[in-house]
Parts: sequence; C-alpha cells; structure tokens
Amino acid sequence: MSRIEDVAALEALYGQPGRRSLDKVADRLTPLYAKWIAASRFCVLSTVGPEGTDGSPRGDDGPVVEALDAQTLALPDWMGNNRMDSLRNIVRDGRVSLMFMVPGSTNVVRVNGTAVVSVDEGLRGRFGKEGKLPRSVVVVTIGEVYFQCAKAIMRSGLWRGEDESAGVPSAGELVREADAGFDAESYDDGYAEYAKPRMW
Repeated sequence: MSRIEDVAALEALYGQPGRRSLDKVADRLTPLYAKWIAASRFCVLSTVGPEGTDGSPRGDDGPVVEALDAQTLALPDWMGNNRMDSLRNIVRDGRVSLMFMVPGSTNVVRVNGTAVVSVDEGLRGRFGKEGKLPRSVVVVTIGEVYFQCAKAIMRSGLWRGEDESAGVPSAGELVREADAGFDAESYDDGYAEYAKPRMW
C-alpha cells in the first residue's frame, strides 16, 4: 500500500484550501452560528483519550446544547449505558469536536475546542426536566466554529426520508455475534420500548 508520509506530500496531492473554506471559520459563536446550533437536536461528540478516539451520538427533544455565552456551549449528559467513553476521555484529555445536524439541512456545523465535565448544581439545574437533572454537563470552550460543505450529505441522500434499514443487523443480532448464547429475538422484541427516550 502506498502511503502519504508527511503533510508536504499531502498538500502537494490536494493543493491549497479555497479562500471561502477558511473565511467561514469563526473563533466564537456569531449570531448566525448561534441560531444554527440552537436549531440542532442532534450532534456527534468526538473525544480522544489514552485508549484512542470515541465518537458519541447525542440528542435531545430540544436544542442538544445550550450556549452559555459566545465562547461556551453546555451539553447535558442524560441517562445512558454508563460506559462513559466520552466522559472518561474528556477528564483525561479535554480536546473535543462537535458536529451538529438539522434534519433537511445539507450543511453541518462543526465546533472544535476543549471541554470539562461539570457537576455544578446551578449548571445542572438549567437542564432540569420533570424534576430530574443530568448527572453532569460537558462544558465546551469553543476554539473554532464553521459550517461543513454540503457535498457529503447531498451525495449520501441522508434526508431523503426513505427507510433503508432492510437487511441491517438488529441490536440483538449484534450482541449475539459477541455472545452466541444471547437471546437476540427477545431482546429485539423489547428493544423499541427499551430505546424510548429516558433522559430524565
């Protein structure tokens, strides 16, 4: 396999970035970037730690993050499976990236920065729902924010609204692949109920 070994060779292959791809980058939330992110109920949180990288889907029934100010985003951590891959990484290495999506929009908005895991009661209280609070809040300090070119979502037809899941392995089948004795059918029968939002 022929590999690119250094950045100079990579740049020689691809050339220089277009001016607009650099001009669109902001170092804080502008009014329009703030409006775009406020419309997003889903993002992917990417982190890095000693064991490697992690990409975690995050979603909510309203805005997935809250802007505390032009430099800071707050992402509540609701009930999950307690693997805590992202949180473990953030505690040890604060570098994070967020990729925000809005159904129907062919653009995504990306945020790169650093994060901490906060258990501040006042901050957790901002996200209270039905008397419940998130266990913690990921607080992201923005280093840069910019929109991503629409080509990838347009090529993939991500928002066509078609069900393309026929033949895709179920959650139970994926577990049984690792554990041959697992009752995949019973698990799948109850999975729709199990997977309902239980954030609070």
